[in-house]
Amino acid sequence: MSDDDRGTAASGLDRLASVNLNLLVPLLAVLEERSVTRAAQRVGLSQSAMSHALGRLRRLLGDDLLVRQGNGVTLTPRAVQLIAPLRATLEQVADVVRLPVFDPATDRRVITIAMTTSTAFVLGARLARLVAERAPNATLRLRTITVPTESTYTEHGVDVVLVSEAIAAPCPRERLYDDRGVVVTSVDTPPESSALDLLSARPHVVVDTERRVFPYSVLDEHGVPYRVGLLISDFLLVPYLVGRAGGVALLRYRVAREMSTLVPLRIEEFPFPIPGLGIDMVWNPRLGDHHFMAWLRQLLFDAARP
Repeated sequence: MSDDDRGTAASGLDRLASVNLNLLVPLLAVLEERSVTRAAQRVGLSQSAMSHALGRLRRLLGDDLLVRQGNGVTLTPRAVQLIAPLRATLEQVADVVRLPVFDPATDRRVITIAMTTSTAFVLGARLARLVAERAPNATLRLRTITVPTESTYTEHGVDVVLVSEAIAAPCPRERLYDDRGVVVTSVDTPPESSALDLLSARPHVVVDTERRVFPYSVLDEHGVPYRVGLLISDFLLVPYLVGRAGGVALLRYRVAREMSTLVPLRIEEFPFPIPGLGIDMVWNPRLGDHHFMAWLRQLLFDAARP
């Protein structure tokens, strides 16, 4: 690097002396939360103080950052581009100043976990109970999604996504728990009817989607006749409707088991061999707080334990 280059770099760093770098933490919070209220709670500011900080950031960066769109709020293109480098920079700063190790007893962060509604049905209450016990000052935020995208991590500040093993994701992942497909019907069906009898004789309750539920291809391969009697767009309503209105459905075992505590259900094993339906933890690759990650990983394993 030439003397001129060094002088230019130094002058750029020197100009930071005129910038309040304390604004960067609120900036990341408001970009990831897309909400002044939630961002204020996350960093321990009042809502008015966060609004004032947002105003200063808009003037500093020459960009609106957050704009109203209908009933919600969206990020400007510049704001979206800022999230990843800003998070990485702040993580490096945290390493430099050697902030205290994550302490769940006192930490006030927002813990954000994304998953499908059915996985939230299985784990949501357990996660909420464990976070309340082990990190009483933290806030648990559960985001329901179908398939994770890059924006799941960059725009929504998700720490980890819980997703089916069948869904590809380019981020670090590991198995949380194994599941399997089962046959679900109402408890008033004849007890002598086998799972195969139920599948061929009872009308099926099926999720109304273009993507076919996997076990149906197995039924086709074995020539099992069946009739779809009801289509519903919400996967979680399938076992409820089967229990209350009759019919038969193919479901994940842990969803069926959890629903059976609310609605009487008969659960039978699928009559043919099929691969498992595991749920994986897919981690935000920009999550640099390894102490927090280890704590959250163990909490998820504990919540998923049968």
